[in-house]
Amino acid sequence: MADLRKLVIDGEEFEFDPDLTVLQACEEAGREIPRFCYHERLSIAGNCRMCLVEAVGAPKPMASCAMQVRDLRGGRDGEPPEIRTDSAIVKKAREGVMEFLLINHPLDCPICDQGGECDLQDQAMAYGGGISRFVEPKRAMADINLGPLIKTHMTRCIQCTRCVRFATEIAGVPEMGCTGRGEDAEIVSYLDAALGSELQGNVIDLCPVGALTSRPYAFSARPWELRKTETIDVMDALGSNIRVDAEGSTVRRVMPLNHDGVNEEWISDKTRFAVDGLSRQRLDQPYVRGTDGKLAPASWDNAFAAIKDKIAAAAPEKVMAVAGDLVSVEAMWALKALMGQVGGTTECRVDGAALPVGNRSGYVGTAKIEDIDSAEMILLIGTNPRLEAAVLNARIRGAWVRGAEIGLIGEAADLTYDYAHMGTDRAALRGLVDKGVSDETRGKKTLVILGQGAISGADGAAVLGAVHAFCAASNSQLLVLHTAASRVGGMDIGFTSEGGMAALGDAQVVYNLGADEVDMPSGAFVVYQGSHGDRGAHGADVILPGATYTEQSGLYVNTEGRAQMAHRAAFPPGEAKEDWAIIRALSERLGEPLGFDTIEQVRAQVFEAVPHLGRLGTVEVADLTVVKEGSLGSGDFESPVGDFYLTNPIARASETMAACSKLSQERAGHALAAE
Repeated sequence: MADLRKLVIDGEEFEFDPDLTVLQACEEAGREIPRFCYHERLSIAGNCRMCLVEAVGAPKPMASCAMQVRDLRGGRDGEPPEIRTDSAIVKKAREGVMEFLLINHPLDCPICDQGGECDLQDQAMAYGGGISRFVEPKRAMADINLGPLIKTHMTRCIQCTRCVRFATEIAGVPEMGCTGRGEDAEIVSYLDAALGSELQGNVIDLCPVGALTSRPYAFSARPWELRKTETIDVMDALGSNIRVDAEGSTVRRVMPLNHDGVNEEWISDKTRFAVDGLSRQRLDQPYVRGTDGKLAPASWDNAFAAIKDKIAAAAPEKVMAVAGDLVSVEAMWALKALMGQVGGTTECRVDGAALPVGNRSGYVGTAKIEDIDSAEMILLIGTNPRLEAAVLNARIRGAWVRGAEIGLIGEAADLTYDYAHMGTDRAALRGLVDKGVSDETRGKKTLVILGQGAISGADGAAVLGAVHAFCAASNSQLLVLHTAASRVGGMDIGFTSEGGMAALGDAQVVYNLGADEVDMPSGAFVVYQGSHGDRGAHGADVILPGATYTEQSGLYVNTEGRAQMAHRAAFPPGEAKEDWAIIRALSERLGEPLGFDTIEQVRAQVFEAVPHLGRLGTVEVADLTVVKEGSLGSGDFESPVGDFYLTNPIARASETMAACSKLSQERAGHALAAE
């Protein structure tokens, strides 16, 4: 860090890093500086002029976002530079800027979805003059088409260009821009086409006015009518921190929460817009398949009785439980305890990934997500992070912008940044390991990101061993990128069995806890516990209606091994219950109640058995324990995610996600302009 420099702000003397902008220095000093175009994670535009401050000795107020502390001049007698944020000159300048901004802004506040949480509204009240001298007709702008997610009212736009900078710099999709000058300036999209980013919904949060709002959320509720709950996202394995806004039992929207170590302040479009799937195709009562082969509504007692009879008739080793992608740690712990009582087996690696039991460096890795920021070289193996974890992909792009070299072994794809394509198959990985590592490469900070597509084949263990060998030889960090929010938690509590999913083929009774992507064996009696009438429910003999991640509290461990707590934001519909409670009630019907009656007691057992899960919010970084190398097979690596928008039952029940999926497929099949 450079030597600190003294700066006087409103009569008080402070010391700051000279690389800070004046706006950042004023914020650190506790002064509130209004702004519209400035954002901490975007490049500086300096075009709204709302952040004007007075530099003593300067001929006019200056934009504090575009001036560094090092550029300020002190007094002629050696006095430190002085900044005033509340002088009469500053107040008059800000009033003038606000008056200009409001010249063409329509009086839409009563019908604007941004009302109540609008920066322009708030700053007009705080810094505006309360009167306008302009009587000329307001201009109007044509709305642009940004697709099914973002609703536009470009007449409200103040040309802050936050959306343009986000699309270009963070999302890596330079499809928006500003045309014209002066009164003719307007924000447009390329060829008036919808944005092609999986992160585009973030421009809604960035827009300081009501020009860009959520189309699915439009006119649903006002912000003060909503009950806000801070929780964790489960649409991918990143564990993004989110806020769920609910009205009654209905989830209206999902907003991002800032967490620098996980998702910064971005969330994917699936996280934000799949909320309509929470209330569609829901299971709200138990079902039992009758002698006619059809599912019919049943009572909880009848459903439990049917399960009891089948478990009693089956050999213990023929009873198996599998856990899907969205299941909490508490639910898996309860089901594991139940299977322990009946003598059954458990498995959470439903995608067939060769995740080694007991070796945390094999199923989590040795790195944190934030290590991407400082990496000098990043090697992607068998993964498409843009589809598997869109927010993580934006972080990789940020590292690339700062100069990191990116390499990819796997199927080529548009990842929004340049990379060296080193091959598509196992042979490329073997060649990389056999080639060895140069001293120059060993001296760089290298991060390997291993996808589930690479270790889900028959030679998955060999692939993992080869990657471990490379990491050991090159002194690289490893991040195992999962696609399921529940996978790491399941591995941590040992929801596994020797042989993995191979035992499923011989099972006579299968307890399917939300695994909708797994084919059940023919002839087996299948119990499905889940929230939606998806694929798993269609093939079940008994259906037990469960709650979604917004309807129950639960522990989730993200792809880097960080334990986080999701909190209930609404209540499940009809007779649906929390997952752990259903399993506890079933155990009592089976004649041997599990040793807990509350969710807190479940967690106490989990924390006692696996202490690091009790240290919420922290990452337990593992040391590399090398998996033995095996014989690599042949064939290309493929990403396990084919359609970003339809990866789980909630997303597949969402009309919004269906529209996005359709648009994505249409874009993939048609070239634009001269492409």
